[in-house]
Amino acid sequence: MKFIETCKNIWKIEDLRTRLLTTALFVLIYRFGSFVVLPGVDPTALSALHSQTAGGLMALLDMFSGGAFSNASIFALGIMPYISASIVIQLLSIAVPYFQKMQKEGESGRQKMNQITRYLTVAILLFQGPSYLVNLAVQMGQAGQPLAVGFNWFTISSTILLCAGSMFVMWLGERITDRGVGNGISFIILIGIIARLPGAFVQEFSSRLNENGGGGLMVFFFEVVILLLVFAFAIMLVQGTRRIPVQYAKRIQGNKQYGGVRQYIPLKVNAANVMPIIFAQAIMFIPIAIVGFRASESNAFVQAFMDNNGFWYNLVFALLIIAFTYFYTAIIINPVQMAENLKLNNGFIPGVKPGKKTAEYIDTIMSRITLPGSILLALIAILPAFARLFGVTMGFAQFFGGTSLLIMVGVILDTLQQIESHLLMRHYDGFFESGMRIKGRSGAMAY
Repeated sequence: MKFIETCKNIWKIEDLRTRLLTTALFVLIYRFGSFVVLPGVDPTALSALHSQTAGGLMALLDMFSGGAFSNASIFALGIMPYISASIVIQLLSIAVPYFQKMQKEGESGRQKMNQITRYLTVAILLFQGPSYLVNLAVQMGQAGQPLAVGFNWFTISSTILLCAGSMFVMWLGERITDRGVGNGISFIILIGIIARLPGAFVQEFSSRLNENGGGGLMVFFFEVVILLLVFAFAIMLVQGTRRIPVQYAKRIQGNKQYGGVRQYIPLKVNAANVMPIIFAQAIMFIPIAIVGFRASESNAFVQAFMDNNGFWYNLVFALLIIAFTYFYTAIIINPVQMAENLKLNNGFIPGVKPGKKTAEYIDTIMSRITLPGSILLALIAILPAFARLFGVTMGFAQFFGGTSLLIMVGVILDTLQQIESHLLMRHYDGFFESGMRIKGRSGAMAY
């Protein structure tokens, strides 16, 4: 069987084997840390917190942290503060000349921007830490285990631990990128999502099994089929491309002839991959971060954006995904640079003049394919709200599309692409037959 043979080949490559084992080690550390409870917190009194994170936007927040939020873990704030800081820095790099200059400085500029992002992450964590502790105290009070919060040693020490925990998770993500397989921060989010999948599956199965009548199992089977179809569609969306024909002019040097062949430039329908989903979701968490996790229960405006099955939440979420898709596509795809590269290599698009006209043509094609791609991406992202209308449980509905499914598809394909590239470099076959290679981000920004 080809898959088994490929796995054997993976194990034969020492560098790839080391990277996979290193990634597994970092994942185990991350999962272990999500169960390490803050000092002074009674784990048996977290039932109210578990109930609070069972539905709505709080459930998504808990999923992104791999369950650490509901466990009152040292990793409770997760990786989202770092992603929020990254959004701010990315936007500043477009609007502020100082950050634009750093972007053009190459590797040194990138290191400076990463350092600023880390400082901003710490600032966000210092703001969110006490807010989380206030909410934790309220939830534990409902369970009969009051927790003293205020300007005291517990608040100070716990805030420091929460900050250190999130920064450690960020460090784990960077180490996975450098020494493991995959894009670390996205991989950390993926692990949190996968950790919730078995429980959501069992919960939905039990719910359908307990329904009156004998149709519960048939409905569950139908749901699984729909889930697989949506998963397949998401893969097609992530991997879909539009090819532009390119003709290379003939060149004669000495007795040799170069060029004179036609090739194709593959332009991805969804070049930004899962980044619009991750960033849009981080924006949707901002109301909770501003007013506090507990205060959101009494604020009507925030409540509207806490209900991830509501109209306003899904409308804003979809619009943000479309906007971020265009934003990241503009960063990743540079039509002017592509046109210059074609010109330098004596290449041209048939019927289009080289130079400026070629850049405009590529830009037009990208705009045309990005619009339907972004709309389809947004549609898949809000599918859980429709699943809930048909009685699917909250946890399982998140895998009918939404942030969970799209991140799973994008990150898994990225990881498989990196593994396959190691195999091909050492002349081993990849996961599929020749000509059916896995396509991930292909140059997209990665954490």
